[in-house]
Amino acid sequence: MTDQHSAPPHPDRTGRRLRTVAGLLCTAVLLGALVGSSAPAAVVVKDEHFISAQTPGVLDIEGGECFDDPVHLPEAGEVVVRYRPCASTADNQTYGFVHADDDADWAPTALGEFAWRACRDLFTRTWPDGQDRDLRFYPVLPTEETWAGGDRDVMCVAYRPGGRLPGSLLPRW
Repeated sequence: MTDQHSAPPHPDRTGRRLRTVAGLLCTAVLLGALVGSSAPAAVVVKDEHFISAQTPGVLDIEGGECFDDPVHLPEAGEVVVRYRPCASTADNQTYGFVHADDDADWAPTALGEFAWRACRDLFTRTWPDGQDRDLRFYPVLPTEETWAGGDRDVMCVAYRPGGRLPGSLLPRW
């Protein structure tokens, strides 16, 4: 006599269950791939905290030069800013430097306000007609340590949100 509870499942039911489970797994994998491939890249906020005078490589960048956003370089063992010729594509371009007063005290809030105001003024002088409406800027500030060493220069940097620069942004006068 066979116990009704210990009888093997009916073959048709087992096949349907396996097909259902397999279908659900395939759907989950496909949805995961679609969601993963269409997920937007992390938004990079470029402000006075994005990079500083102590970010390795940034002090090698001069006025008018282009560079990429900081990346971790295994050979350097740290996050660095890398120079990029403006003739190729780059993430950023320096459009000038502004000098803070030599007798000013290093105070992050006051220095940040000065840097934004001074870089904005230089930005509007560099692009007076506003022909590059999708262009943005950010300042690169001295740190407390570099300030103590006499660094009073703020680097003003232009970039295009969500895109690389196709070449030099600076007007040819």
